[in-house]
Amino acid sequence: MRVLITGSSGQIGTNLGLGLLQRGDQVFGIDKRSNTWTDKIPFAKADLCECRNGEFPVTGKFDVVVHLAAHAKVFELVEQPHRALENLVMCFNTLEYCRRTKTPIIFGSSREVYGDIHRHVTEEEEADFVVAESPYSASKISGEAYIYSYAECYELPYLVFRFSNVYGRFDNDAERMERVIPLFAKKIAEDQPIVVFGREKVLDFTYVDDCVQGVTKGIDALVERRVNRRTVNLAYGQGSTLVDLVNLIALSLRKKPNVRYEPARAGEVTRYVADLTKARELLGYQPTTPLTAGVPLAVAWYISTGMIKG
Repeated sequence: MRVLITGSSGQIGTNLGLGLLQRGDQVFGIDKRSNTWTDKIPFAKADLCECRNGEFPVTGKFDVVVHLAAHAKVFELVEQPHRALENLVMCFNTLEYCRRTKTPIIFGSSREVYGDIHRHVTEEEEADFVVAESPYSASKISGEAYIYSYAECYELPYLVFRFSNVYGRFDNDAERMERVIPLFAKKIAEDQPIVVFGREKVLDFTYVDDCVQGVTKGIDALVERRVNRRTVNLAYGQGSTLVDLVNLIALSLRKKPNVRYEPARAGEVTRYVADLTKARELLGYQPTTPLTAGVPLAVAWYISTGMIKG
């Protein structure tokens, strides 16, 4: 199988690309920056915002495109909303490539499309697209809408995955995007104070291997047309507070955290726990790594890279 991954130098793209290569697939990536973790994934350096009319710097036919490229830090896009618009432009140009080449697409969406909800579990059809909580969520809502329209007008096969707080291996590239778990781990390891925005937040943290398992199953199902035109949550299916997260990181580091709690920032979701019924029924998805097991794995990874001292 030949798989094209946009955003191939990011966390999910890197883990997915390496996993597909390991099982024997051919993988090619597109990203506007080089991969800081591996040179095993061949790629073209390009800004998808500039790839108008779906003119991608690739050759040959692909069985599927996995579109992961996006600006993904919610609060940063509140401060810089033009980057949310760039997310939509990247999605549109990728859809044009897929339309032109008749290539199925898998879109990396987000649990942010549900908004700031206070139910215990979220099912895919319950997403309320009337109110977007942030420019980032608006970009993902818009991207999904474009994909649904291309399926209707051009019979483009697709799967949409709504990710939730993916963490783990290859997530500590601070120059690209500062993520909460490696940030907290580094500061706690160095006995620095940390600020938690939203003490009462309940979020569904997904270890990256579980995420990649789901996407890989989706690739196979879509290419074989066993599943098509579906939108699926990918997460662990269990909520944890940021207090839980801080305590687990501190426990893994055998440190006492110095924490200050502040209210959640504008645009941030304060409760989300995924309903995984569709993922299980359609794809046989079975996440195996709860936060209690994933945080120690992530901390061990940070130590192995030298980001923090063990």
